[in-house]
Amino acid sequence: MTTTNQGFEIIQDIMKLRWIPEILMTISMGYSNYSDILNHIEGLSHTELNRKLALLTEKKAIIKESDHIRSGYILTDFGSDLEHIFKHFLDIAEKYEPLLAK
Repeated sequence: MTTTNQGFEIIQDIMKLRWIPEILMTISMGYSNYSDILNHIEGLSHTELNRKLALLTEKKAIIKESDHIRSGYILTDFGSDLEHIFKHFLDIAEKYEPLLAK
């Protein structure tokens, strides 16, 4: 069984990395193939996208699906849960931005 500290470490290892929230949220919006993801996230390089997709695949937050026409990434249940958490962070930031900007 995972302890509280282990649970936080698992999530923090993913959440602290640059571009992870943007990639997960982009995939959740339906931009699932490599080019779509790259074009949708301003400032993200090919190299960094490759690294982050490999990491997210390794951590089982996304899986790559392919058919004879097209390939793309989809969120796993874990990836969907992470994306849900990131949306809450954005909501909190928006709600308290005036207070925190002082």
